[in-house]
Amino acid sequence: MAPSLLFDLSKHNLNKVAHGVDEIEAINPHRGAMRLLDGIIYCNLDVPAQVIAYKDIRDDEFWVPGHVPGRPLFPGVLMLEAAAQLASFVCLQRLDEQFLGFVGAEKVKYRGQVVPGDKFILLGQEVKIHRRRSTCQMQGLVNGKLVFEATIVGMVF
Repeated sequence: MAPSLLFDLSKHNLNKVAHGVDEIEAINPHRGAMRLLDGIIYCNLDVPAQVIAYKDIRDDEFWVPGHVPGRPLFPGVLMLEAAAQLASFVCLQRLDEQFLGFVGAEKVKYRGQVVPGDKFILLGQEVKIHRRRSTCQMQGLVNGKLVFEATIVGMVF
């Protein structure tokens, strides 16, 4: 049985962008094909911080030709990276630091496929934010269905 969502999505307009690419790039260092967030839909930095972001999965992405030719699947490792980038976006706003590196993933589960044409929605909620080490729970959805979940651990370097 799939777990419940981190928070109620019915209270949020998933088509409204609160922070675009420029604002994401002002906080996170990722650029080009390695920037895996296209927009932040919601960001509440109160304790516990909660955030909703998205990535549009396009058919011209670098992994499409080789990650299951004829049936491209968004790689799980890129789902983890997108979640880590979202955790970084949240934690760096709460900490007075410049870089938060991805150092671990726990309780990772893939529950569905993500393919070109999908809008991959990420939900995040802080578990612990500390000056040196931070932890966030993350979930990924496509068309309202939970397809991914993980606990992301980051460390200030």
